[in-house]
Amino acid sequence: MDYVEELAGNSWPLQIAVVVGIVIVAVLVYDTVMALARRSLRLRTVIDEVRRPGRVMVATAVVLASVSTMQLPQRIADLLERGLTIGLFAVAGYAVSRLVGLAFDRAMLPHSMRDDPASRARRTQLSFFRRMSVMGVIGVTVALCLVTIPAVRAMGLSLFASAGVAGIVIGLAAQPTISNLIAGVQIALTQPIRIGDSVVVEGEWGRVEEISSTYVVVAIWDERRLVLPLSYFLQRPFQNWTRQSSQLLGPVILYVDYSLPVTALREQLGKIVEKSPLWDKRVVNLQVSDLSEQTMQLRALVSAADASKAWDLRCYVREELVTWIREHYPQALPRARMEATLRMPRERQAA
Repeated sequence: MDYVEELAGNSWPLQIAVVVGIVIVAVLVYDTVMALARRSLRLRTVIDEVRRPGRVMVATAVVLASVSTMQLPQRIADLLERGLTIGLFAVAGYAVSRLVGLAFDRAMLPHSMRDDPASRARRTQLSFFRRMSVMGVIGVTVALCLVTIPAVRAMGLSLFASAGVAGIVIGLAAQPTISNLIAGVQIALTQPIRIGDSVVVEGEWGRVEEISSTYVVVAIWDERRLVLPLSYFLQRPFQNWTRQSSQLLGPVILYVDYSLPVTALREQLGKIVEKSPLWDKRVVNLQVSDLSEQTMQLRALVSAADASKAWDLRCYVREELVTWIREHYPQALPRARMEATLRMPRERQAA
């Protein structure tokens, strides 16, 4: 209780009041400077990101500088300084992480408005390195906060002395996480997939919605989400329909009778796609792709700007072709032929 009595004997209420007054003045000066700087359009976004954490940093720094001048017991002064230092590091790390995120967001903004392969590649790289940079800032901030605690600092030195054994143990325990982090770096650099790519994985078609530091989220066409580890895309085969370009060819398979005139159907296919805004006017073709005992297989090939339009165009062409065949050549629809042999009564007796 000695430090309590010592504290009671000093004019600490007056000191606290003086410190509070200095903090208020410092915060007011800071707000005035920020308000003047915010008039610049170039600095406005940056000021909005750091204004609140900056206010806390100014107040914390003023109190931290005032602790050494206050007549406080050594134990209380040390505890207060350590707590304020940790708070200052935490707020500074928060402000830096916001600035780093803002810088990457500004760099991604021009590419988020386009859907070409180059823009998707750039957006994927920036998104990955944004997360890694923010995680790095958080890691450094946590390390600085822990270093201010003497017990943790001593523990860190002892762990550093036995880094060989600890590194092996930690490496074995964190092997899946480390492999995914390395896979994330490889994906960001080599670009097998990018944000916005149309892919087929695990038998499902969807678009790459998010690439984090450890996993990939694929938005399935029916609004489900398929979550896969990053290492999956380096160890397992998958289809990327937009690796070089989003343009696709869509096949439509029909089975018809041999009596159908293929030339007439080919001309009708051209008329059908000409009326559709889904067709990108690159490819339209109709061929006999196979024959069987009862039907012939026709393959209509059409092109579209992306996977979604290709799917809709295929369905539209399929419906229109079947409707046209049913209306103009109903006898050409697939059918089973049967042949009956009529025998005379004498032939039955002879048999």
